[in-house]
Amino acid sequence: MAISPADTHPVNDSSIANEKGEKDDGSGNVEEAGSYERREKGPTVMDSDQLSELGRIERTTTHRGLKSRHISMIAIGGAVGTGLVIGSGQAIGRAGPVGLLIGYIVMGAVCFFVMVSLGEMATYLPHKQGFAGYATRFVDPSLGFALGWNYLFKYLIVTPNNITAAVVCINYWDNRRYSPAIWVSIIIAAIFVINLLGVAVFGEFEFWMSSIKVIVLVGLIILGIVLDLGGGPTKDRIGFRHWIDPGPFAGYIFPGTTLGRFLGAWFAFPNALFAYIGTELVGVTVGETANPRKQVPKAIRSTFWRILIFYVGGIFVIGLLVPSNSKLLSTAVSAPANAAASPFVVAIQIAQIKTLPSIINAAILLFVFSAANSDLYIGSRTLFALAVEGQAPAIFKKVSKRGIPLPALLFCTAFCGLAYCACATSALTVFKYFVSVISMLGAITWMVILYSHMAFMNALKAQGISRDSLPYKAPFQPYGNWFAFGFTGIVAFFKGYDSIVKKFSYVSFITNYIALPVFIIMLVGYKIMYKTKVHKAHEVDLFSGIREIDEDEADYEAEHDAGPKKNFFLRWWND
Repeated sequence: MAISPADTHPVNDSSIANEKGEKDDGSGNVEEAGSYERREKGPTVMDSDQLSELGRIERTTTHRGLKSRHISMIAIGGAVGTGLVIGSGQAIGRAGPVGLLIGYIVMGAVCFFVMVSLGEMATYLPHKQGFAGYATRFVDPSLGFALGWNYLFKYLIVTPNNITAAVVCINYWDNRRYSPAIWVSIIIAAIFVINLLGVAVFGEFEFWMSSIKVIVLVGLIILGIVLDLGGGPTKDRIGFRHWIDPGPFAGYIFPGTTLGRFLGAWFAFPNALFAYIGTELVGVTVGETANPRKQVPKAIRSTFWRILIFYVGGIFVIGLLVPSNSKLLSTAVSAPANAAASPFVVAIQIAQIKTLPSIINAAILLFVFSAANSDLYIGSRTLFALAVEGQAPAIFKKVSKRGIPLPALLFCTAFCGLAYCACATSALTVFKYFVSVISMLGAITWMVILYSHMAFMNALKAQGISRDSLPYKAPFQPYGNWFAFGFTGIVAFFKGYDSIVKKFSYVSFITNYIALPVFIIMLVGYKIMYKTKVHKAHEVDLFSGIREIDEDEADYEAEHDAGPKKNFFLRWWND
């Protein structure tokens, strides 16, 4: 585990690792030097060696600068991005309104089970290694290594993917009047600066961006209901007309056949998978969240409502307003570079509301810019965590005085240059290739999170620990895990079927499946090299670091309970 940023407080002699890499907890027991150095009440004079050691500790850990309102809004709006607002345009043209709705409902259930599983582990042991740390500790170090790099690869690709999506939005107005390279460069520079300013600035920026996302999406859903009931300029009461003509399901590959309708409906599942990917980023932010045992469960509980209102609600309304055979949707299928591919923009155009499409496009631009910004943050923290675990070059575990893993941030920013691919070809075509790779990386991440939670529950049972005693208990277990794990595996395995059933496309096939062999190679290679073994349930370490986390949480609560009481708004704002 990584060292708590709270450790910048004065400490006594017992909080400094001794020459053997061990420390005394004050009760005569010696424990291995870990990530948390115990904070003591009141200052203690330290000699030069201790000051040097404390400085080294401070410069190799990030800061817990994310407040309650930051983590809550990031959880609500952080994952709402390109999959929902742009990628669903192509999906509704291939799956139909009911097919797409079914895809989002089922994958929403899968996403919910992933989040509650992650939440149970993250509240019991909130540390900075995130998902990879849980896989290492509860299953096998080789699985943790493979997952850590798999997740890093995802964010090395998803960040330029969102930058590409931003260029798609800009082209809605610009129509390639200026080189896309200009816009790519501006966006890369902007998200780099925001991340460079520190986690507190990042949290504040994402708080407001996520707030805008929530307001816009709620507004779009309400507007969609009004238009469907005939409240638009055309006074056309649509109702469920498009569910009847052209129908609830659209034919894909084999139009007009039962097989075509099935393949179209199946297309909705990997599309929904991509849209939901990123929801799990809360599991990465716990390392920089103040009072994570209290805040993470709150963020996890909001997942259900986010899925129901924003994803399912949004897709339901779009299915009412946009017929699956609309010529305007053809822009999403033929992949030109403009944001008319967004079904939200298409719905506004069908309703003949002037000016609003540009406003909605501007909102979508904010969506994808915010997503790119948070993706760069998650990518740099993932690389930092790998370095702390000794699974990436040591240079990437160095941080600045602000607690920013600068080498990791620079490395991830360099990969944003992949977005310049949009300069050579259609930005939306590049976007679709990126989506194929990201979907598999995300599916692997979800499956390992679920498997790690299964191992965690088995370890608790084998060691006689009741799940009822945990800070947060995931509901519907273990059945929810089994369903989510199995269904995610099926979707991942068959998600590239169109690259085989249709005229074979090696580019599409490679982008759909390249992540799987890479993951297996990393897993097997690490296992052979380091001869790691799968942990037996009764041998899994469920206790190291727990005492320090308990103390840190108690200190936080004590600090916030002290002093004059504030009204609800001030408490929420300051926390």
